[in-house]
Amino acid sequence: PAGPRAMSAAEDAEWLRRVRKQFESIAGTGREIGLKEFKTALQVKESFFAERFFALFDSDGSGTISLEELLGALSLLVHGNATDKLRFLFQVYDVDAGNNKNPRGLSGRCVGVPALTPRSACSPRAGSGSIDAAELRVVLRGCLRESAIALPEERLADLALALFEAADKDRSGSITFEELREELEAFPEVMENLTISAASWLKPPPPAERSCRPRYLTRAYWHNHRSKLAFLGGYAALNLLLFSLAALRHAGLGGWVVVARGCGQCLNFNCAFLPVLMLRRCLTWLRATAVAEVLPLDQHVVFHQLVGYVVLALAAVHTGAHVANFSRLAQRDGRHALAEYLLSARPGVGGLGGTASQTGLALQALLAAMLAFSSPCVRRSGHFEVFYWTHLSYVSVWTLLILHGPHFWKWFAVPGCLFALEKAVGVARRRGGGLRIVEVNLLPSKVTHLVIERPPFFRYKPGDYVYLNVPAIAAYEWHPFTISSAPEQQETLWLHIRSLGQWTNKLYEYFQQPGSPSPEPKPLSRSLGERRCRRWAQVGADGAQLSADAECYIDGPYGTPTRRIFTSEHAVLIGAGIGITPFASILQSIMYRYRRRKQSCPSCHHSWCEDLRDEEMTLRKVDFIWINRDQKHFEWFVSLLAKLEMEQAQQEPGGRFLEMHMYMTSALGKNDVKAIGLQMALDLLAAKEQRDSITGLRTRTRPGRPDWSEVFGKVAEEKRGKVQVFFCGSPALAKVIRAHCERFGFRFFKENF
Repeated sequence: PAGPRAMSAAEDAEWLRRVRKQFESIAGTGREIGLKEFKTALQVKESFFAERFFALFDSDGSGTISLEELLGALSLLVHGNATDKLRFLFQVYDVDAGNNKNPRGLSGRCVGVPALTPRSACSPRAGSGSIDAAELRVVLRGCLRESAIALPEERLADLALALFEAADKDRSGSITFEELREELEAFPEVMENLTISAASWLKPPPPAERSCRPRYLTRAYWHNHRSKLAFLGGYAALNLLLFSLAALRHAGLGGWVVVARGCGQCLNFNCAFLPVLMLRRCLTWLRATAVAEVLPLDQHVVFHQLVGYVVLALAAVHTGAHVANFSRLAQRDGRHALAEYLLSARPGVGGLGGTASQTGLALQALLAAMLAFSSPCVRRSGHFEVFYWTHLSYVSVWTLLILHGPHFWKWFAVPGCLFALEKAVGVARRRGGGLRIVEVNLLPSKVTHLVIERPPFFRYKPGDYVYLNVPAIAAYEWHPFTISSAPEQQETLWLHIRSLGQWTNKLYEYFQQPGSPSPEPKPLSRSLGERRCRRWAQVGADGAQLSADAECYIDGPYGTPTRRIFTSEHAVLIGAGIGITPFASILQSIMYRYRRRKQSCPSCHHSWCEDLRDEEMTLRKVDFIWINRDQKHFEWFVSLLAKLEMEQAQQEPGGRFLEMHMYMTSALGKNDVKAIGLQMALDLLAAKEQRDSITGLRTRTRPGRPDWSEVFGKVAEEKRGKVQVFFCGSPALAKVIRAHCERFGFRFFKENF
C-alpha cells in the first residue's frame, strides 16, 4: 500500500480471518509451516528477511510457526502501540553479525549469531540489545538484494556509515533502541507507514476501486477524446450517407441488390481512404498546421487498422448479398447454375468485361489473407516477412478494384497519386546510396546504440522517428525507431534499439559476433553529441563499444505527438524503459538551447540562462519522469541526464525549468520493512554527497512505481500553464496514465508507430 489506512475492528477481524484461511491452505493438516513454506508465502527474493521474520514469529523456538504464533505476532503489529512496532523492527536489525562470542548473552539471550539458525539452536529474536556497524552492513546488504540494487562494497560501507553515524547519537559505537527510535522520528513517513507495512506481509491486495460509471461515459473522457470521437462520428455518418444514397438509387432492383450496392459504395470510399491514413510524409506535414488541433493524427495507425476491419466486413456483406442475388436469379431462370454466375464472365454483370464476380472473389481472398497475416500474433512472433509480403498485395487489390468497380478510379485518383508520390520520394532517397553506421555501442539490457552518418539536408524535429533497413540483417525489412539525438547534432544520428523481437535480436548479435565489421571509423568532430555517445558506450559492465562500417538505409523522418511539446506550456514527459528515446532527443535539444542562450557577466563571471520561450517554444515547465524496472536500465542515458543537471545548476527566475523524477520499480520503498533502513541510508548519503547512489545523479531515485494521483496533483498545483502529458512505453501503463489524465483534465499523447 502507498500509505497508512485506518482499519476498524470489523476490518481487522475480517483481515485476520483471511490470514487464517491463507495459513490453513499453506499448512494443510499439519497446522504448522516451516521456513520453506514461510518463504513461499512471503514471496521474498532473498532469505535474510524471511529467516529473520520466521525467527521472530516462532515464539517457542520449535523451528515451525503455528497459527496461534502467527496470529499473535500479527495482532501485535496491528493493535500494538508505536513502541511495540519499533521494537520489532529493532529486533530484525539486531543480528549480531560477525560476533561469535558466547551465544547465550544476558538473561539467556542469544548473541553473536552471524547467520540465522533455527530457534532450537539459538534464538536470534533477542540479540545483544544494540546494533553495531557490522550488523547494519549485513542488514543493508540484504536490503540491496531485496531491491535488486547492485552497489560495490565501498558504496555499501558508505551507506552503512551514513546511517550508523546518524543513529549513533552518543558515539558509543552501537545503536540502541532509543537511538533508533529518535532517528526514525526524523522520517515521519516511515513512522506513519510502519504499521501498514508490517501488517501487510501476508495481507491480500485490496480490491481496486472502480467507479460506478464506465470511464467512457464520463465527461472528462469525452472532453479529452473529443477530436477522436468527432472523427469517428463523422466517419460513421459518411458511411451511412453513402450507403443510403446508393441504396435509394437501386431501390427497385431487389433487397439483395440494394445491400450489395450500398456496401459497394462504402467500399469505394474506404478502400481509397485506407492509404490516406498511411501517408506518413503528408501527415508529418499536417502536424505543423492548425489541422493537427482538429484531426486525431496521432491515431492514424489505429484508424488504419479500424478501416481495414470495416473494409473486410463490408466486403463480406457485399459478396454475400451478390451470392444471394445470383442464387435467386439461378432458381428463377433455371438455365444457369449458381457456379456459372460466380465463375464465368457475363456481360452486364459488372466489372471490366463482365468479370465482377471473379474479381470480387479474388478480392475477398486477398483481403482475408492481408487481415489474417497482419495480426499482432504474426508480426510479433518472428514472422514479419509474412506480414510484409502479404501486405504488398495492396497493389493487386487496387488493380482488382479498378477492374471490379467502374467508379472506384474516381475515388482512388487523388489518394493513389499521393501514395505513389510518397513511394517515389522514398525510393529516390534510397537510390541516393546507403548510409554508414560509423559506430555501434552495445549497452546493458541488450540495447544497441547505432551512430549513423547524417544525410545532407536531413531535417527533423525532436522526437521524430525513421524506418531503418540494414541489408546485412534482412534485405526487405524496415522497422521504425525513434531518433534519440537532437536535431542540433549535425554530423550523426543516434538510434537506441532494444532487443525485443527477432530482427532486433539479430541486429544485436550481428554486431556482437567477432566477425562483425570493425575498421577504424571516420574521424568525427569532438562535438558534445559525439563525446556523449562515446561516454554512453562505456557505461555498464556488459557494455561494449565497437567501430563499424556497416551499411543501412533510413526512410523518414516522420512526426510523432512529441512535436507538440515545444508548443506546450507545462509538459510532462513520461518514459518507461527504452521509451525514453524520444525524450532523449527533446532533452538534448533543450540542452543545446540552454547553451546558446547562456549569458555570463564579464566582471563577476556570474552566469545565467535567458528565458527559453520564443515563437517556436512556449514551454514554461518540463517534468521528466523515467520509470525503469532495475538499476542497469538507467545506464542508457544517465550521462545525458547528468549533463542536463549541470547545465541547469543555475536557477532560472520563477523556479527550475526542468524537473527530473526517477523511479525504480524493483526497489522496495519506506513502507516496506525490508527496505526502511536502505532508503533511510540512501536519503542520508544523498543529502551528504548531493548525488544519488543508484544513478550518480543529483536527482534521488525513488523506489517503486509512481503514485500518479500524487504526481499529477503536484503538477496541477504548480499552475505553470496548460498541462499536456506525453508518454512512450507499454500499452498497459498508457491506460493507467490516460485514466489519471482524464481525471485531472490533462491532455494525453502516446507515441504510436
